[in-house]
Amino acid sequence: MANWCSNSVAFEGNETAIEQVKLEFRKMQILENKENCGQLPEFVSDKKRGYFFDILLEDGDCIFNYQTRWSPNTEILLQIAEHYKVDFIYNYEEIGNQIYGVAVYSNNELTEIYLEEEDFEQYDYHEETDTYSFEEENYESDYEILEILLKRKIKKIQSQILV
Repeated sequence: MANWCSNSVAFEGNETAIEQVKLEFRKMQILENKENCGQLPEFVSDKKRGYFFDILLEDGDCIFNYQTRWSPNTEILLQIAEHYKVDFIYNYEEIGNQIYGVAVYSNNELTEIYLEEEDFEQYDYHEETDTYSFEEENYESDYEILEILLKRKIKKIQSQILV
């Protein structure tokens, strides 16, 4: 049984390209419902992994939420972006395997920032109270802590770029 990685990707580009991306995802969504299995765009060369499951399109923008098995499928999103000449912002998480990050593809350049094992070791879970402690504060969920840690990494990298 696979651990499920939760994914959210927002594509950006000209209106025609965005409509083509939406059509591609709708086609995968229809096939997934019909065939009851994960999907990939037809033009993807490596069919071994990275399948999209439970694809949902948010109303309005070109934002998709979906599941993948075990890990993010950044490589597949790169192929989609290159095929349709679009950019994207991609958030992913699979806490059971300590996977939490963001990838930004813009101007044909991928920047990926993710938490590492030492980041996950910065907070503790307290089974007796079902809470998490981080920097002398208590949290009901670890998601808020993970977001704080990821934002700090992003800020650190941005400050290094500006120097």
